Amino acid sequence: MRDLLWLVPVFPLAGFLVNGIVYLFSHRTRAAHPPADQPAAESSQAAGHPHAHVHLETRPRRKTLHTFVGTGSVALSCVFAFGAIFDLGIPALASGAHHVLNLWRWIPLGVNQATGQVPGPPGEWFVDMALRLDSLSALMIGFVTFVGFLIHVYSVGYMGHEAGYGRYFAYLNLFMFSMLTLVLASNFLVMFVGWEGVGLCSYLLIGYDYHKKFAADAGKKAFVVNRIGDFGFILGIFGVFALFGTLDFGQVFAAAASNPIAYAPWMTLVCLCLFLGAVGKSAQVPLHVWLPDAMAGPTPVSALIHAATMVTAGVYMVARCNVLFRLSPDSLLVVAVVGGFTALFAATIGLAQNDIKKVLAYSTVSQLGYMFLACGVGAFVAGMFHVLTHAFFKACLFLGSGSVIHALGGEQDLRRMGGLARKIPVTYATFLVATLAISGVPLLAGFFSKDAILAAVFEAHFPRAPWLPKLLWMAALFTAGLTAFYMFRLVSLAFYGTFRGTPEQDAHVHESPKSMTVPLVILAFLSIVGGWIGIPMLPGGDRIGRFLAPVVPALAGARPAEHAPAVSLEVALMAASVGIAMIGLLLAYLWYAKGDGGVPARLAARFPAVYRAVENKYFVDEAYDALFVEGLAKGGGRFLWEVDATVVDLIPNGAAAVTRGASWLSHFFDQYFVDGAVNGVADSLQGGFRLLRRAQTGRVQNYALVMGAGLFCIVAVYLIFR
Repeated sequence: MRDLLWLVPVFPLAGFLVNGIVYLFSHRTRAAHPPADQPAAESSQAAGHPHAHVHLETRPRRKTLHTFVGTGSVALSCVFAFGAIFDLGIPALASGAHHVLNLWRWIPLGVNQATGQVPGPPGEWFVDMALRLDSLSALMIGFVTFVGFLIHVYSVGYMGHEAGYGRYFAYLNLFMFSMLTLVLASNFLVMFVGWEGVGLCSYLLIGYDYHKKFAADAGKKAFVVNRIGDFGFILGIFGVFALFGTLDFGQVFAAAASNPIAYAPWMTLVCLCLFLGAVGKSAQVPLHVWLPDAMAGPTPVSALIHAATMVTAGVYMVARCNVLFRLSPDSLLVVAVVGGFTALFAATIGLAQNDIKKVLAYSTVSQLGYMFLACGVGAFVAGMFHVLTHAFFKACLFLGSGSVIHALGGEQDLRRMGGLARKIPVTYATFLVATLAISGVPLLAGFFSKDAILAAVFEAHFPRAPWLPKLLWMAALFTAGLTAFYMFRLVSLAFYGTFRGTPEQDAHVHESPKSMTVPLVILAFLSIVGGWIGIPMLPGGDRIGRFLAPVVPALAGARPAEHAPAVSLEVALMAASVGIAMIGLLLAYLWYAKGDGGVPARLAARFPAVYRAVENKYFVDEAYDALFVEGLAKGGGRFLWEVDATVVDLIPNGAAAVTRGASWLSHFFDQYFVDGAVNGVADSLQGGFRLLRRAQTGRVQNYALVMGAGLFCIVAVYLIFR
């Protein structure tokens, strides 16, 4: 079945094509021929309005087709993904086995004559359209397809009454195709195709309700900010090709490992360029600003972006390129610092957010910071382990928030919720489990992966900055406490106390349908048991570490073995992480569930500047707007206008002046020389003819006088000159 690996991304692509074509055809047909029961005014608007789809309901049969194709294609992709994994064999994958499926030769790049002046092996250079199945890509396609399938099922209930139902599933399928292409790629160029694909799909899905300005703006913001990171990623790919003469993962990593000294001088620059791409895609500081605004899209889209697709792409790329990053300690240091700072920075912002989805968005940014922190200290396995567990509890949290929003008729403000635990018990129970998991409560999935990261950071060693690992560990530990606090604050405001919404909302509150609650229950279960594969102390434990070992080293930046911490210290580190998480949970429970929020209100009043800064996300968006939008974009526009008016316009204006001068000179020459000569001859002839005309009077005596005068002149001349 491994030879059918190409079907894993192709099934979602087929779903996109079928749903897209059916939706496009039906949309145009209904706009031109509206149903008989549709009002005439609405019909005319649907025929000509640019957002006509908002007026057109999806017919039941067509909706069934969209549902079957959209969810079925991802289900088939999931089946074939696990089929390929089990066909190759989990023990074989853990032993280093891999399968590369070359679909076709894509781009010929010429011939390398191996003169010694260019890198790379002799022979023909080319890029294959190829897929690679190894332990790392197997891990990714496993949870991407499974979690993606659950989100598709959830979407059937959540988006059931939305217009553009077919368009939504078409975009969602395209998103899955792009992500699967990215993680299965066998070379950097195929990865870049998937990389750009997820960026495009995020733009389409975040701006799904494009007739709403804030949604359209959020989609454009995500697209533009990601282009900044993608520019760095492209430069990194160029650097890889310049150094190694190939883009194939196997050849690049083998060459780098076999001769690290030869490539070391340029490796830091290449890795930093690649990491810039990861910073944009995974929303790390300073390119984090797009992800919270991405909440403008439908909630299942947020779940897919945050849990199974786009934002994990950056972490996956860094883990895939771990061979290159391990050759550059400086680049790993940058990755660790950016990740650690982002984790703490985003966690503090999450403390003061009141939109339920915004709280979850900043928790994603913070958790991604944890993953990069792990990669930065060389604990790539711990980082990927957290990617896996995070997919389960973050998908559960986002889908749970969607269930809350669905129950309240679209309400997202936590200050207008409360007392929902009794009204939507399934949503509450699953949300609580996922919250405890992300908070790091023992025996749940998040505890094992987060504790592995904290232990790895504590054990790390940077020769250039030996003091840095302890500082990063303290920041990560404090972040764990903040995470537990703001997540249980969310639970307390939404599910405990009394309902603070309107009476109409209170009467409307109801549990979500089975299509929404069943995925929640499955994800909550995985949020409990999903971390057990990484327990190192059990017999046969740390399965994920042994599974990923051939591709991803467990800990590449640890201190020497003789300085490794004892078991008692590891237990102490675990106790510290659990203790601070419990403190965060307890404070949130006392202040928000049992209390009335008076303590946080008094703290905000006592430190108003700090509270305003946190509530307004440290004014980063405003700073970017002033610096880049108003400063560079509009200021640059004004500057270019001045340059155009004063410099560029000199060329056409000067040419116009020269042309006018030449025209005047031509006119002068034509009038006084060309026309003067012609008119002068004419005037001379006319004057002569006028004199001759006066001589022709018609009188005989005048003629006789002239003849006599002429005869006299002739005789006189003869006598003089004789």
